[in-house]
Amino acid sequence: MAKKNHDLTEGEWAIVRAVWASEPCAAGDIQERLDDERGWSYSTVKTMMDRMVGKGLLTTERIRNLILYRSAITRAEAQGREVMRAVKRAFNGAMTPMMQFMLDSGELSPEQLGEIEALIKNKKKENKVN
Repeated sequence: MAKKNHDLTEGEWAIVRAVWASEPCAAGDIQERLDDERGWSYSTVKTMMDRMVGKGLLTTERIRNLILYRSAITRAEAQGREVMRAVKRAFNGAMTPMMQFMLDSGELSPEQLGEIEALIKNKKKENKVN
């Protein structure tokens, strides 16, 4: 079994999102789904998907002449890995400066700030119970 490497390229993100939306699926289905957005040929999509199998991001199942693909990672796994990779690269792995940057950026709406506050309060309560 291939070691799971969750560091997805931009193209792999497009493919895995399409797979999550319609798995199990064939490479042709994914090519059609991404045609307007990416304009990739079938062979490009098939090659990328086969490489993603090698990376442990997708799995395959053969039914006669048809190869069906499924995701081998969850959204949470992929998203978590992506966020941690960005934090490591941009903030040397430090969460507090990353959060300070997000707060200072002016990109968060009052609703989003409220949601973040609620998440922090809930996490503090959880930690007191445990």
